[in-house]
Amino acid sequence: MTQKKTLPKPVWYKNTYFWIAGILFIISLIGLPFLGGDHAIRDPGQKKESNLFLLYLLAAAIMLINGYVSHKQTVQQYEEEHPTETPTEP
Repeated sequence: MTQKKTLPKPVWYKNTYFWIAGILFIISLIGLPFLGGDHAIRDPGQKKESNLFLLYLLAAAIMLINGYVSHKQTVQQYEEEHPTETPTEP
């Protein structure tokens, strides 16, 4: 007889989208004009653009939204597969 191991409830910090959002946010901070500027975060060979940090900040926001949606769906699926309340019979 094999027992099915129950999975732990999903937690937000294990979602990669949040980690990527955090990294992009840090990069955008480094690119602020009074810290490092655009040249600090520009890729080699990349076309010179002004306010590059805004693109990284926008990307961080998009990844944060992706992480939120992904986490909500994962929690919803977990709760559907592992109901906390058992149905009562009349």
